[in-house]
Amino acid sequence: MVKATDILDQEPILEVKDLQTSFFTDKFEVKAVDGVNFAVPKGKTLGIVGESGSGKSITSLSILRLIQNPGKIIGGEILFKGENILKKSEAEMRKIRGNEISMIFQEPMTSLNPVYTVGQQISESFMIHQNMSKKEAMKRSAEMLELVGIPSPKQRVKQYPHELSGGMRQRVMIAIALACDPELLIADEPTTALDVTIQAQILELMKDLQDRLGMSIIMITHDLGVVAETCDYVAVMYMGKVVEYAKVRDVFKNPKHPYTVGLLNSLPRHDIDLGDVELQVIEGSVPSPDNLPKGCRFAPRCPFATELCHEKLPDLEQSDNGNQIRCWIYTDEWDGDQEVDVSAKRTT
Repeated sequence: MVKATDILDQEPILEVKDLQTSFFTDKFEVKAVDGVNFAVPKGKTLGIVGESGSGKSITSLSILRLIQNPGKIIGGEILFKGENILKKSEAEMRKIRGNEISMIFQEPMTSLNPVYTVGQQISESFMIHQNMSKKEAMKRSAEMLELVGIPSPKQRVKQYPHELSGGMRQRVMIAIALACDPELLIADEPTTALDVTIQAQILELMKDLQDRLGMSIIMITHDLGVVAETCDYVAVMYMGKVVEYAKVRDVFKNPKHPYTVGLLNSLPRHDIDLGDVELQVIEGSVPSPDNLPKGCRFAPRCPFATELCHEKLPDLEQSDNGNQIRCWIYTDEWDGDQEVDVSAKRTT
């Protein structure tokens, strides 16, 4: 069995091993994250990409142990700086959250508390984790707003979230996440609901802060364009499992898994003239989590699926370019066309 660290060029700050997180109802178990493996190198960015419902956000919440009932982490390891945080007490986790590992949540308008000023919300981290006085913490809050590019920071700390634009609120969320100089930042869809100009500014800000602070980032997104712009490695998830895990340049140059190719094909292209060619789509729909396919979970939508794919679930294995892929096509057991070229389906 391959290890997530096999494709890395340097030591990881975080390694997730066989992570399993499920949600339980009276009738069935929903395996939201089912045996996920990946690693994040120091000072680099890992993108986690996939459609809605693929398990991206649940994976990030599992890392911070923020899963609430009826959800539960039922297996695996999450090694942060070599220590399994699943074995730490809740008191120990409170010291890690917001201090060593921080998170930017999806929607800043709902993530920020409307009855507190942005300065009060940023300063909370300083007072909890660094024992600062209220006055000192507020001063540092203004400095954080300046760091993330908000003008007139001394005035902005006194304002409430509804008084700021969407882009400014997202910058406030970044300021809160970076307040205690975390070693790992988890960004869950950080540019959702922002216009393209503001998206570009937020992504550029995060890259600049990473270079200046040397932190590692997990970028959770459904947008492969964001992955291409910001990430060094990428884990493609489908129905709770990683189906392709590779260096970003390899995924865009030579994608292996049919699902990855489908995602790339569905991206609008602005660099070439496709004439009247229609934008491609992935046929079918995501299966219900309480009725998962017996074999490969992508098999019902895959144009290359054979009987083997519908009967047995493949493992994540090393591919010929050194990256990792969960697909029967690249194994000795493949019972389909030996000359199949998955990447040939991609529009170029």
